[in-house]
Amino acid sequence: MGLSISRTTAKILSAIFGLCLALPLLPVAAQAKKATAARYEEKKRQTNDIAVSIVVSGLTCTCARFAEDIRNVVNDLRPEGIRVLPVLGVGGLQNLNDVLFLKGIDMGVVDEDNLTLLKKRDPQLYANIEQSVQYITKLYNSEFHVLARNDIKSFDDLRGKKVSFNLKDSQTEVTADIIFSMLKLDVQRLNYDNDEALKRLRNGEISAMIILSGAPQAAVVKVRKEDGVHLLSLDERSLPNHDLHPMFARYLPIELTHEQYPALIPEGTAVSTVGNRSLLVTYAWPENSPRYSKIAKFVREFFGKIDQFHDGSRHPKWEEISLAADMPGWTRFKPAADWLAEHQNVALKPAFDQFVQSYAPTSGQKGISDKERELLFVKFQQFLQSQIAAPAAAR
Repeated sequence: MGLSISRTTAKILSAIFGLCLALPLLPVAAQAKKATAARYEEKKRQTNDIAVSIVVSGLTCTCARFAEDIRNVVNDLRPEGIRVLPVLGVGGLQNLNDVLFLKGIDMGVVDEDNLTLLKKRDPQLYANIEQSVQYITKLYNSEFHVLARNDIKSFDDLRGKKVSFNLKDSQTEVTADIIFSMLKLDVQRLNYDNDEALKRLRNGEISAMIILSGAPQAAVVKVRKEDGVHLLSLDERSLPNHDLHPMFARYLPIELTHEQYPALIPEGTAVSTVGNRSLLVTYAWPENSPRYSKIAKFVREFFGKIDQFHDGSRHPKWEEISLAADMPGWTRFKPAADWLAEHQNVALKPAFDQFVQSYAPTSGQKGISDKERELLFVKFQQFLQSQIAAPAAAR
């Protein structure tokens, strides 16, 4: 009996001793847990502080490739860096609505006429949209592609036929609606994404599909000669009974080339069409707010690395970017305007390079000297200033 009591007592004493040893460790464990929680919150803060989003259309859209290029060049995942998150949207009017209303969307790729179209749809709801959504820069030209079956020779042959206008409220649908209304063409309008539309076009379920995007467009590049389709021309020669002057006044006359679509356009020929300018826009947060500061930082990083988009490894449409281009009816995002004012020479460089190429002697002759190039740039700047001053004087 005494031995039993002794063992029990020993167990109790051992448990008490172990508990005494563990008591000092409890605050240490609590502190470690608290430190981990603090690190978690700090990591979450840093991750969100450097992230900006750009809403684009589908994966085959040129704007998606542009967003990817921007991400690859601008991304800096350090705590003080900037991170670009491309977001797949619908395009066109919906992208503009997403920038205006959707939480978490900082920027978007839209076309220049989206702003006036939304104001026309609902003048009260979008009364001050040009102040709420502002443009950062013109990116590239979007070409109007109409892929039709070979029995369709011109736009007039589409009357009464089934035509895919792409997704609802996409930029393709918006522009196609305007152009077909201008041409007074009544068709059976359907809304399919590019892949679905191309499948139905190949098997003869629809007569044509429309895509408004920068050429070369990924879905159109996939088309083969044996698919039995071709690109329709949009010009006075193919539509002699239409007055196309209002259309050309609204849109840019553009040609699709063999180099862009070798399977669809014979070498040495082109397909005439029209185009619209695609813009990178942002929500205009109040100055000095965290979101405003973050987008301003993105603008500085993006504009400051603009030369890296012209090195041949990026989409060929980067040759069409114009940081300094003015968009009538739109308001320029102030950090973008401030950067351009401070770096005028950098912003004008791509346009000047094109100017020099057109000025330089033909191949086989001596190129211009550095001194001549410098003098040319001065004249180029003076010319641009005169063009800017002329409209201001007219007002």
